Amino acid sequence: MSLLKGTEGLMLERRARDHEAKILIMEDDPALARLLGLNLEGEGYTVHSAGDGIEGLRLAFEEKPDLVVLDIMMPVMDGWGVYRRLREVSDVPILMLTCHSDLQDKVRGLSMGADDYLPKPFDMEELLLRIEALLRRSRWRPYVAKPTTFDDGNLLVNLETREVRRGMERVELTPTEFRLLACFIRNPGRVLSKEHLLSQVWGPEYVESLHYVKVYVRHLRRKIEHAPTHPRYILTERGVGYRFAPQAVSDRFSAPVA
Repeated sequence: MSLLKGTEGLMLERRARDHEAKILIMEDDPALARLLGLNLEGEGYTVHSAGDGIEGLRLAFEEKPDLVVLDIMMPVMDGWGVYRRLREVSDVPILMLTCHSDLQDKVRGLSMGADDYLPKPFDMEELLLRIEALLRRSRWRPYVAKPTTFDDGNLLVNLETREVRRGMERVELTPTEFRLLACFIRNPGRVLSKEHLLSQVWGPEYVESLHYVKVYVRHLRRKIEHAPTHPRYILTERGVGYRFAPQAVSDRFSAPVA
């Protein structure tokens, strides 16, 4: 019995159960994107497609999909860059596609936090089953926006507008400094290793450049701490990494008012 015939009942059940799920395909091969779209629509999904990373991000922000199928090799912005941008604002499940079947790409994708990984060429039924499993595991938490503003009464950081203030004073940060601060802001109280920070801020290919983190942490402390040599926010966890410690004045995360 073929896989397709053996799962015919499951496919019919899926159509009834998942008809409201919205899926965004980011794939630069028009023929493959169309084939994926037809198969997903045949399963009852609502489908949106983008042929490059920038267009894909625009659709992700506008449509707020329940799941993203992301091709790694795309023009304008590749899948790795798109993934990092998506993870800055959402926990939407992401299934990565790639032409490369080697272990290194798979490890890189999963280590960055991708929910699943499928090398090309792939069996369409396997793709459909993996999408079903991802939606089930996520319990349909669609494109849930992460909080975008931190404000404890002394330090204000708006991750959407990139505004940073210490008291009434505006703080000017370089793009790398801001990405590092944003990583800390999104993980309050959590000890982050240097390797994790390098992967999230600079990219997985920089995981051995540990000195980058120390240098940029020093830059950040000079700009956001009242006493950089006795920091209150970015604390050193010796032998491990760093931890962001919100202060108790009114430490909170708040989503932007609609």
